[in-house]
Parts: sequence; structure tokens; C-alpha cells
Amino acid sequence: MIHPLFRLIVSDPQLLAEHVEAYSELVAEEVGAVTAQWKKRAVLHAMSLACIFVTVVLAGVSVMLWAVVPVDNMNAPWALVVAPGIPLVLAVWANFAAKAPAAEHGFKAIREQLAADAAMLRSVTAS
Repeated sequence: MIHPLFRLIVSDPQLLAEHVEAYSELVAEEVGAVTAQWKKRAVLHAMSLACIFVTVVLAGVSVMLWAVVPVDNMNAPWALVVAPGIPLVLAVWANFAAKAPAAEHGFKAIREQLAADAAMLRSVTAS
């Protein structure tokens, strides 16, 4: 007895070609979504590192200004804290945004489609 899948391949190869084409479109869509997510995370990590670098530089400048200029003569001593604080807050935000869990696991649609196809093949084989 010939397996129903082989009978379908021989009798209607166009149907199999359409199914493979649909799988390739699904894979391309999933890969595009995962790639976009990876790019977003890479940009956020790069932004975080750049902000940390700027924070370190501004903190060094603030320490030097604090050491050279007497606090009584400063117009806005709070600026020595705010200047490196802003990029520090941005760095922390970018880091948390980059490490946030993804809303959807990659390739979930492909796994679901493969499971549905396997269940259909099992039901055809069983009958």
C-alpha cells in the first residue's frame, strides 16, 4: 500500500509546490521579524554603551570643575550632577529596553504550522 503523501505527490505535484512556497514565505517573514528584533536590540545596546561613555566623560569633567572652582563661586552647582546624570538615565533605559523579553518567540508560527501538518499527516495515515 502506498502512503497517502506519496500518492498526493504523484497525483498533484502542484499542490506540494504551493505548500513549499507557502512555507518559504512563512520562513522569510519569521526571519525578517527576528532579524528586526536583533537589530533593535543591537542599536539599544550600542546606545547604552555610548551613553555610559558620555556619562564617564561628563562625570570626570564635573569632578575637575568641582575641584578647581570653589562651590561658593559656582552659579549652578547642581549642574555638576545633572550633566552626567542625563546620559546615565538614558543608558539605564536603553539597557533595560534591550534586555526586555520579546513579545513573541521567534519562529512560533513555523512550529505551529509544522505541528498542524504533522497532525494532519497522522490523521491521514491512521485512516
